[in-house]
Amino acid sequence: MATSLKNLSSYDEKNIPSAAKMKFGIVVSEWNSAITDALYKGAVSTLVKHGAAEDNIVTLGVPGSFELVSGAKTLAKHSNVDAVICLGCVIQGETPHFDYVCQGVTQGIAHLNVKFNIPFIYGLLTTLNQEQAEDRAGGKHGNKGDEAAYTAIKMVDINWRFKK
Repeated sequence: MATSLKNLSSYDEKNIPSAAKMKFGIVVSEWNSAITDALYKGAVSTLVKHGAAEDNIVTLGVPGSFELVSGAKTLAKHSNVDAVICLGCVIQGETPHFDYVCQGVTQGIAHLNVKFNIPFIYGLLTTLNQEQAEDRAGGKHGNKGDEAAYTAIKMVDINWRFKK
């Protein structure tokens, strides 16, 4: 469903399990920090709201969105987390750089999901302009960070149910 038809911060709270025993990694891009800081705050707020202890949230800042994949891999290998949330924002410019970064991050996160036994959550905004990014980082379309945290909790729960 297109974001314009759904608020990223809306989900059925009765369908979300407790995150009290879960440990999360969040890798966040420092590029477009006004946007990524808002995504990060949304993700942490949602995790804590559903029971995650702040001590069980490991954060790693990386220079840009392209480095999300390497940062996520580092968190997965060295921090014993149950899921990694990848948060970044790429705003289209005048060159094809946007396409390469978005494609590389998308493929990289998909690859991590196959390589590791934990979920890597795609929280990358790929927008045409600053306004669209703001709309998805706590603006009129909600916060992609909230959605990414919700997704992480649900995916950890699924993993745990099938590991038994």
